[in-house]
This record gives sequence, C-alpha cells and structure tokens, in this order.
Amino acid sequence: MNVLGIETSCDETGVAIYAGDGGLLAHQLYSQVALHAEFGGVVPELASRDHLRKLVPLIRATLEQAQMGQEDIQGIAYTAGPGLAGALLAGASVARSLAWTWKLPVVGVHHMEGHLLAPMLEDHPPAFPFVALLVSGGHTMLVRVEGVGSYQLLGESLDDAAGEAFDKTAKLLELGYPGGPAIASLAEKGDPGRFRFPRPMVDRPGLDFSFSGLKTYTLTTMQKESAGLEGEALARLKADIARAFEDAVVDTLAIKCRRAMEQTGSGTLVLAGGVAANQRLRQRMDEEMGRLGARAYYPRLEFCTDNGAMIAHAGWQRLNAGEANRELAFHVNPRWSLMDLEPPAS
Repeated sequence: MNVLGIETSCDETGVAIYAGDGGLLAHQLYSQVALHAEFGGVVPELASRDHLRKLVPLIRATLEQAQMGQEDIQGIAYTAGPGLAGALLAGASVARSLAWTWKLPVVGVHHMEGHLLAPMLEDHPPAFPFVALLVSGGHTMLVRVEGVGSYQLLGESLDDAAGEAFDKTAKLLELGYPGGPAIASLAEKGDPGRFRFPRPMVDRPGLDFSFSGLKTYTLTTMQKESAGLEGEALARLKADIARAFEDAVVDTLAIKCRRAMEQTGSGTLVLAGGVAANQRLRQRMDEEMGRLGARAYYPRLEFCTDNGAMIAHAGWQRLNAGEANRELAFHVNPRWSLMDLEPPAS
C-alpha cells in the first residue's frame, strides 16, 4: 500500500509517500521559519495560509520524486492533531478532498504518534516494547510503548515543554527563532564551569518534568549578570548562560530517562521530536544508556522536526490494518491526547 502523508500541525508543510516493505519513497518539506522569524514565534493565521499555498505544489513534487501518479496511491494520511487548529484544518481539508476525489481510504494521524514511530523509518529500527522520550516545542513526555497505539504515560511536563523553554530562553537572550538550534549553537562557545543552573524536579520521585522555573532562573541570572556589560563581555555572558541552560535541560532529561529505564526494566530508549536533534542530548543519552547496558534510538535529524514522512508511516500502520474514515464530515483535535489512541484494528 502506497500512502500519501500530509503534515501541517504548526509551521512545517510536509508531504511524503510511504510503502510498507518498500519504505519511504519520497518526501518534501517546506519550512515557514523565515516567515515567522520577524515575529519571534509562529503566527497561526499566517501559518494556515502558507500551508494552503504550498500543499498542492508539494504533493505534485512528491509524486514526481517517487515517479508516481495519483493512480499509484492507495491511501492518504494527514495530521489531525494536536497542533494549531487552522493549520490542522488546512492539511485535513486538502487530504480529505483528495481522498474523496481519488476514492481512497483516509485516516487522521496523531502528530505525536508520528514522532514516536519516526525511528522506525531507519534501516535498523527499534523493536517493541520500548520507552520513548517525546520532546518538542509543545510536548515533553515519557511513554512506555508496547506496540502501535498501545501507550502508557510515565511522566510529562507540568508546565513548559523543553522545546518551549528553549524558544523562550532564546528570545530573552535575543537569539531569534527557532530557539533550540540558536541556543545549541551559542552554547558551543560557552564556559560550562561559569554557571550551574538547577535541574528541576530531579530530587523528587517520579518521572514528571518542569521547565518553567528554569526559564525564570535563566532570566534572573541574565538580568543580574548583564548590568553594565556590552560588546564582547555581554556576548560571552550570553554564551555561558546558553551553555548552563542547555546543560540543565540535557541533565534533567537524561536523569529522568535513566530513572524510567530502571523502573520499567526496558533495554531500549527512543528519542523523538525536535529537541531530539540536539547533539549534546544525544551524546548524553548514549552515555547513560551505555552505563545501563541499553541502547538509544533516534530518527535522522531531518525527521526530528515536523515532517510528512512520519505521518505517512504512522498512517500506513493504521490504513494497512484496515482503519479508515470514508465519511465526508471530518474534524481536527488541537488538544488530542496520545493516551486516547488505541491499537489499529487487525
């Protein structure tokens, strides 16, 4: 089954074709980062309009890349949530219109399930069951995964997600948008010994996260230490703060992941979501898993951020099992919980 996948949950327009045993046949991605950069974050109305502008050309480009026509597609998957309501509706309306016109089965995919299963796109994918850390701009959660649609929440952020904290910290350091890559780049120049920021909630039992206080600590440190500084001295301060902030987030995530592995007895950890592209985080997780005799799996860097390949793949899993919605009416779910999902009918 060749499945056309469409992703429009936020500010990336992604389209891909996935074919089961044939693997990923083609994928195209358009980023709206330049569009939103001047506003310091995503403007929902602009995102929705840009998705509508780019989707049809991207679908055509993806079919051409795969050397296929519409007659070669047997199913369509699209992101139905969570995400920005208008952006989700843009992708859903195009996907459902194509499915109706081409007389194909269609399924709405959970965005975070797409991320969670993204490492399955690699040549040596992890095997079920495993523990997954989903860490992005909108979510930070630890999940035990028994199979597709069989998820147990182990812990989640009680306030800001890690990626959101990266973006907000980058903004207060005047580094621009998106914040994660900007913080990581600047942190490479920072002195790891100048500041030590708190590791939130690691001294408490459990697997929940909290990054709001760390963001506030970063702000107060910047305000206190930057008085009277300018030029090179101010630039060094920002680099040192970026390094301290990144180290605190990475340590916190690593400690909680180690705790989750020990509690579940799992030997496999999957990292997915935009923050999973952070190289310091990957290095630390590899070290932690090595000490436990476990292994960490990641998507390739281009599939850490939002993309159509993960939606096509997750959609294939469900469409191939016979799950589909052929009704004309449809809806999106901006606040869809991953825990509401069930395994596909077999």
